[in-house]
Amino acid sequence: MKTLKTGDKVPAFTAVDQDGNEIRLSDYEGKKLVVFFYPKASTPGCTAEACNLRDHYAALQDAGYSLLGVSADSQKRQKNFQTKYEFPFPLLADEDRTVINSFGVWGPKKFMGREFDGIHRKTFIVDESGVVERVIDKVKTKDHAAQIL
Repeated sequence: MKTLKTGDKVPAFTAVDQDGNEIRLSDYEGKKLVVFFYPKASTPGCTAEACNLRDHYAALQDAGYSLLGVSADSQKRQKNFQTKYEFPFPLLADEDRTVINSFGVWGPKKFMGREFDGIHRKTFIVDESGVVERVIDKVKTKDHAAQIL
């Protein structure tokens, strides 16, 4: 798993959001971008994380950030997640793991004594020119906006 680090240029990507819109990295040129990866929509940790970002969305916007959530869930599952919790930011349905692999967040995990491959919960702060400014490895799901700000 070769994860992007501070100072790395984010590879160009295109993915589909919950509504079927094509989202490109280039759409965020000139803007600060928060890309947060979560394992699975509608699970307790992922819900807590995304709801925390939703609840502090205005403060994040005031600080100049755009947000993108990414998981390998289907477009339908992302849409249900977004609708149920009224998220004001796009959720990418990265089923083929293009974005996930370009950021290097897919790899071996351990959960309840079991080993498997999956998405590592990480957040990348990307500057206006598409370079990783900061990586948050230890995401606090209930206090994530504060970690970003």
